[in-house]
Amino acid sequence: MRSVSRVDDLMKSNKPVLVHITTVPMSLRFLEGQVRFMMSKGLDVHAICSPGQMADTFSRREGVVVHPVRMNRNIKPVHDLYSLFCLWRMLLALQPQIVHAHTPKGGLLGMLGSWLARTPVRIYHVHGLPLMTARGIKRPVLRLTERVACLLANQVICVSNSLREAVVDSGVCVAEKVKVLANGSINGIDSICRFNPERVGDVRSKVRSQSGIADQDLVIGFVGRIVLDKGIVELVEAWRVLREEFPQAHLLVVGPFESHDPLPRGSESVLRNDPRVHLTGDVDNVAPFYAAMDLLVLPSHREGLGLAALEASAMRLPVIATRIPGCIDAVIEGETGLLIPAGDAQALVEAVKQYVGHDELRKGHGSAGRARVLTDFQPEVLWEATYQEYRRLLEEGGISIDHHPARDMGHE
Repeated sequence: MRSVSRVDDLMKSNKPVLVHITTVPMSLRFLEGQVRFMMSKGLDVHAICSPGQMADTFSRREGVVVHPVRMNRNIKPVHDLYSLFCLWRMLLALQPQIVHAHTPKGGLLGMLGSWLARTPVRIYHVHGLPLMTARGIKRPVLRLTERVACLLANQVICVSNSLREAVVDSGVCVAEKVKVLANGSINGIDSICRFNPERVGDVRSKVRSQSGIADQDLVIGFVGRIVLDKGIVELVEAWRVLREEFPQAHLLVVGPFESHDPLPRGSESVLRNDPRVHLTGDVDNVAPFYAAMDLLVLPSHREGLGLAALEASAMRLPVIATRIPGCIDAVIEGETGLLIPAGDAQALVEAVKQYVGHDELRKGHGSAGRARVLTDFQPEVLWEATYQEYRRLLEEGGISIDHHPARDMGHE
C-alpha cells in the first residue's frame, strides 16, 4: 500500500481526482471493477483506508494508489480525532474534486475531513444503519454521527430502497438528499464471470469432499460475518433442531468470527465443535462455497441490502432471509426465496423444511433469483449510474469532468 508520492505529478494532473474512503481494507472489495471503470472514464482514482494486506491486494488488482490512514470501527474519541487529522492532511495533499466515503465511521471521518479540506463534491454512501439494532447510549450517539455525515455530504446514496426509507424515517437525513442508484447495491453482482454456476465446473464436489460432505447430502449455507447482528444465535438454535431431524444435513458457514458484536460462548461452541458444521473463516473467493450449498440462510437483524442473498441468487440458490430493510430488496418472497421474522429460530426451521425434499421448489426459486440478478444488478449499469452521478455533482459545482483544468497554475 502506497502513501502520497510524487505530489508534483498529482498537482499537474488534468483529471478530476476521486478518493474513496473506507474504515477497513475489507470494504474495498465493494469497489472491485468499478475503480477501473472510473479510471477509463478519465477520473484519477485513489483510496484511503486502514493499512492491511487486503488493501495491498486491492491496490495491485485495481491499479490504484491506496493511502494508509488508521481508522477504528468503534467509537474512540482520541483515536478518531487523530485519524481525522491524518485524513485531512491526506486530502489536502491529494486535493480531490470528489470524496466518496463508505460505512458509518468512514462516512463520518470522510465527510468531516473532506469538508475541512473544502472538497467540492462529498458523497456519503450508506451501506447499512447500525443504529437500527443499537441499544442504550450507543443509539443516540450513532444517530448523531449519521446525521453529521449526512449534513456535510452534498449527496447521500443508499444501497437499497428500503434502507433509504429507514434513513429518512429515522430522521438521519431529509428525503430530498437521499437516493438509490439504478436498482441498488454498491457495485452490482458479477453474475457473468464470478457468480456464475455454469463456470464453476466440478468445484461443488471438490468443496464438499474437502469437508467430508457427500454429494447427496443437504448443505445449508451462511455467508457473512459471524456476529450477533447476523442472526447467528437463531441460526444455531435452528440448526440444533434441523441436525436431529435431517441426519444428512450439514451447515456450511463462510465468514470470520469478529470480536465486535461477539456471539455467546454457547453458540460459538456449537459452531466450532459440531462435526457437521463446517467453518471456512474469511475467504477471498466465496463462489465455490455457494456452489457447494443447496440453499442460503441469512437470518440477519440488520442489512443494507443483503449482498450474500444476491450472490447466492446469482448462483441459482434459493434464499431464506429475514423480513427487514435490505433483505426485502434482495429476496422476492415466494419467487426467489422465503422471508421470515427476524429473531425467530422456529420460523427459520420451518422455512428450511419447505425446501428439504422439494427439489423443484429449490430449483424454481434459484432460477428465478439468477434471472432477477441478471436483469437488475449488472455491475456496468450501476457503474454508469455512479459515473453519471459524479458528472452531475461536479457540473453543479461548476467543474467539468471532460475539461478539468490542471491544478498546477503554471502548467498548460
